Amino acid sequence: MVKSSICDLLGIKYPILQGGMAWISEANLAAAVSNGGGLGIISAMNADADYLRTQIHKVRALTDEPFGVNIMLMSPFADEVAKVVAEERVPVVTTGAGNPSKYMDAWQSAGIKVIPLVASVAMAKLVTRAGASAVIAEGSESGGHVGDTTTMVLVPQVCDVTQLPVIAAGGIADGRGVAAALMLGAQGVQLGTRFLVATECVVHQNYKAKVIKATDISTMATGKRLGHPVRSLKTAFSRAYLKAEYDHLVSDADLEALAAGALRLAAIDGDSEKGCFLAGQIAGMIKKEQPAAEMIAEIFEEAENILRGAMKWVK
Repeated sequence: MVKSSICDLLGIKYPILQGGMAWISEANLAAAVSNGGGLGIISAMNADADYLRTQIHKVRALTDEPFGVNIMLMSPFADEVAKVVAEERVPVVTTGAGNPSKYMDAWQSAGIKVIPLVASVAMAKLVTRAGASAVIAEGSESGGHVGDTTTMVLVPQVCDVTQLPVIAAGGIADGRGVAAALMLGAQGVQLGTRFLVATECVVHQNYKAKVIKATDISTMATGKRLGHPVRSLKTAFSRAYLKAEYDHLVSDADLEALAAGALRLAAIDGDSEKGCFLAGQIAGMIKKEQPAAEMIAEIFEEAENILRGAMKWVK
């Protein structure tokens, strides 16, 4: 069985976290992943304190296993949801899109393990000094907001500059990816796109169908002009956005407005024309919908078999 320090740190069976995906990572999916032996994550997204508190109570009704909350630090509600997780004593908080240092004391006083997502060595050093429990090194293959460095390049460099356990994210969908991440020095993995097609995921069926239909060249990154690139499936919306992005007659404000609400249109309404379907480059590897627990067991059975057979290359 594949086991690492992440399992002991978080009290989980398998060293796998489910990514915090806005409009997608809610209580049903989080509970299914936690019940399957991983760490399920609720996304606080751009929602307020009441939404998050309701989701926390719901996930606790669905599982007795550890779970976490992902907080996007650019959210206008970041301060109030940061307070909610402390009040509710959520076991784990993952963070993205910013520096969590201002909240660390309150979270640690509440016994919360804080695991920031980093896309650079510099940020890994910063959150290590701030007192993080572990770090998620996410490469540019990921869906949603991405950095510039690929997972294979980023993970070992992050491992070299921190004594904290490193969790690899980006471009991982099966046991081969898990095995590769461990060989790069990671202690665990985070998956987002693969969990989009979990049976328990409440995302619109059109979203799941697009992921399952995807190939190796089905994603694209947009938003570089605004300084926060996003990876999504190639659709009418993403192609139109890319065209507008390189049109000097379109202002930055107009470009921001063009994307407003597009993820909700995809995740909730399944709107194939106006929706933005965030997904990582590994979408082309995903071929079926299945329960989260089955998915996790399958991934780690494959990873174990690969790692057991690795000595065949050593002569």
